[in-house]
Amino acid sequence: MSVFRKWRSLSLWLFLPVGIGLFLSILAGFLLPEEFPFLVSVDMGFTGIVFGMSIRSSRLVVFLLGYFVTLFALIVRYWDRRRIAQAQTMYADYVQNERENRRNFMRRLDHEIKNPLTGLRAALVNLREEKTDEERQRAVGNANRAVERLIRLLTDLRKLSELEERAIERYPVDIPELLDDVVTAARVNPVYEGREVNLLIPKIPSPFPTITGDRDLLLLAVYNLVENALKFTSASDSVEVRAMEDGRTVVIEVADTGAGIPSEDLSKIFEELYRGSNARGTEGSGLGLALVNRIATLHGGGVGVRSSQAEPRGTVFTLRLPRR
Repeated sequence: MSVFRKWRSLSLWLFLPVGIGLFLSILAGFLLPEEFPFLVSVDMGFTGIVFGMSIRSSRLVVFLLGYFVTLFALIVRYWDRRRIAQAQTMYADYVQNERENRRNFMRRLDHEIKNPLTGLRAALVNLREEKTDEERQRAVGNANRAVERLIRLLTDLRKLSELEERAIERYPVDIPELLDDVVTAARVNPVYEGREVNLLIPKIPSPFPTITGDRDLLLLAVYNLVENALKFTSASDSVEVRAMEDGRTVVIEVADTGAGIPSEDLSKIFEELYRGSNARGTEGSGLGLALVNRIATLHGGGVGVRSSQAEPRGTVFTLRLPRR
């Protein structure tokens, strides 16, 4: 079948232009006069030669004209079909990737929902069987934590879904003030009581540049980075928030001296519901960094990470936002 298709394609390219050219040349023999009404002049210096075009010459001209016009049309058709085929292939690859991403997302979502529900069911069973008040209180506490984890997951899913269709409202945002609010919120969070978060903004002669964006979303993005750093570090580690200017870009970094992120997780860490090998057993929805990535994209920026598990250990998340 492939040989037939190749032969059909070859015959189309070779014989169709020739056939159309011959047809037009024969038609010219009936329609054109013996001599064209116009003359062709060839200047050869001091000698001039003027001649008419015979019917045989006119047939040749019409044949060549039909041949090359048909060949040009075939070339245009070929490239057009090739462009359409490439577009169809790209679209098919895009659809396949989207389906694969959705399948991975649903598998992770199933896992993340099952975990707190399993914990809640176990806590309820224990609550029914425990005899002492202390044991009942412990079972109630486990149930509450499982419910809170499920609520956090559903809340982050809703936020991420809203960001997919949300058009952000842009207003001037004071970066030092924004970061000060983030650091204050982290310090007063009872979960991280006693933890120290340092804020470092270089002293520059002029005021720190502002950006235009949605302040609430930017606050959420930076706070998620700070909370992520606190979550995966101990009380002896340090967490630092710093801001600097890089040309027309404002750079916000959240750095910690924790154990670091395994190299195999770095390329996937911003995917929805992805939890690295060092995140198992740690509270979280697996959507915090995906939210950061989406917010950065909405503002025309990006987020990146570098990490080391060897000395000096630590992780640095970098949020880059363009000045407007």
